[in-house]
Amino acid sequence: MNAMNFIYDLHRTMTSQKLILVYEGDFTQETTKSILTMAERNLDSSGEETNTKRKVFNVMVEALQNIVKHSDELADGVIKSHAAIFLIGRQDDRYTVMSGNHIRKSNIARLKEKLEKLNTLDKDGLKELYKSIIKNTTISEKGGAGLGFVDMARKSGMKLEYEFPEISADYAFFCLKVNVLREKE
Repeated sequence: MNAMNFIYDLHRTMTSQKLILVYEGDFTQETTKSILTMAERNLDSSGEETNTKRKVFNVMVEALQNIVKHSDELADGVIKSHAAIFLIGRQDDRYTVMSGNHIRKSNIARLKEKLEKLNTLDKDGLKELYKSIIKNTTISEKGGAGLGFVDMARKSGMKLEYEFPEISADYAFFCLKVNVLREKE
């Protein structure tokens, strides 16, 4: 396929999937700030409800921090430690924040267990878990003991969607999708 068709196909895919922002590449604190600035401008110019904007922004921050803190570097070094993808979509009734990053297969079981537990909790259960983590956890160098996922689930009010497609014998790609309902005036 030639490059011009690729550009058009990518545009059509983004339009059909209602994607308003896509970034693929190396994720650093600097990149993350730029992505958040662009997304914030997009949300502001859309005339979105303040409460919805706040929730979406919060989920974006947590998803981006998750990429920066938890991407696992591939052993062969071909892919940088923070090479990942981040997408935001806007449908009539919701925003969708999606991310994907490399993860060692050995880390999947622990992560899946956390996510499954979160998805069984209701609003009050999530609030209690959040308080419990804040009270009983010392922040590790890798982050806040799953606090970001709890926060995303709380802001979303919906189940976190995830998959781990295989990349190689040792690595998978952690795909996370968080929906935030749009509030109507």
